[in-house]
Amino acid sequence: MHILLIHQYFLEDNGGGGSRWNEISRMWLAEEHQVTVLAGTGHYMRQENNKNDRFFDRNVNSNSVKVIRCYVSRRYHAGFAGRLWAYFSFTFSATLGGIFYARDPYDLVVVTSPPLLAGISGLVISWCKRIPLVLEIRDLWPESAIDTGVLQNTFLIRMSYWLENQLYRKANFINVLTPAFREVLINQKKIQHSKIIVVPNAADFSLSEHLLQHFDREAFRRKLNLENKFVVIYVGAHGVANHLIQILETADLLRDTHVVFLLVGDGRQKKQLMEEADKRQLNNVRFQDPVSKSEVFKYILAADIGASVLKKADTFKTIYSNKTFDYFSCKKPVLMAIDGISRQLIEDAAAGVFVEPENPADFACKIREYMNDPVRCSNEGENGYHFARTHFDREVLAKKYLEHLLALCKE
Repeated sequence: MHILLIHQYFLEDNGGGGSRWNEISRMWLAEEHQVTVLAGTGHYMRQENNKNDRFFDRNVNSNSVKVIRCYVSRRYHAGFAGRLWAYFSFTFSATLGGIFYARDPYDLVVVTSPPLLAGISGLVISWCKRIPLVLEIRDLWPESAIDTGVLQNTFLIRMSYWLENQLYRKANFINVLTPAFREVLINQKKIQHSKIIVVPNAADFSLSEHLLQHFDREAFRRKLNLENKFVVIYVGAHGVANHLIQILETADLLRDTHVVFLLVGDGRQKKQLMEEADKRQLNNVRFQDPVSKSEVFKYILAADIGASVLKKADTFKTIYSNKTFDYFSCKKPVLMAIDGISRQLIEDAAAGVFVEPENPADFACKIREYMNDPVRCSNEGENGYHFARTHFDREVLAKKYLEHLLALCKE
């Protein structure tokens, strides 16, 4: 089977950020299938402008996946209008790339969203090539954009809901990343349950297993000047939805301790956060530029506990935080500042504690509890690891996803 994937944020080799599809495509190739990706030229976390002036760029990545990089406007990080223009630019370039550059015979096209507009490319390519369309929902749009205040224009909101409805109904198959998404699609969006599957995000043990056995944690901590510190790590985007100001406010309340907050990643609000940390003279907050997945696991292993943080919004009660599974795979307990099913996840796994979102006092109190109980840290880290091994193993779920696609192609 040859799968055409449309993913605006498919990572370059050694790129930092969400690597779900880099890992899945590698595993599908190991099962002797082929994957070609229509990807964007920019990165959702990097603040610097895209320096690639080519409209299309074809290559094969280190996992032997064919990648066609399609133009994304350099204005991606220039406010709402710039991001919207970047979404449109990718939709246009990916559509052309799919028609004129992705010339192999494909069995189906998979579109992963957000951005929602990428679904337009999938619809057009599916129609042109006469192949089934699979839509993957990683985040509920437009709800998440509305709840975070990113999307406010009433006309654009109406158009977003209309597009969402069209995509759901014309897709042959829909994969959602959480059971809560499935319930929303069935009960609120009135999508037939038979066309929806749940293949969630997961833990990639291929990297963590090696590091857990061979990584010199203490040497790495010395290198980072983290000796005798209790390290709380956050890995991921520094954007509006992440609301990382609550971490700075928590750090302010923990000045009297040896806690250090290590924030690894980039995003639209990183500069503002760094300026705020300087203004407050927070010597217990450190910022680290994005690093590759293999490197980021070293930072997680060097920490004592991981933080999963989002803005307080009803939409986020339906998501699993991607970084949580990285913490699980590295045997770290989780401070879960996200309510809903993410809270249920760590409680079911006995692998961390719920922190009320946007409540720095509660955040600080929970951290103090862990600082005074190293046995709890160790036990909950082990619990999360074994829970993810049983229920959220990337390799197992990638094969499950593949089975569904093979069944679709046989219909």
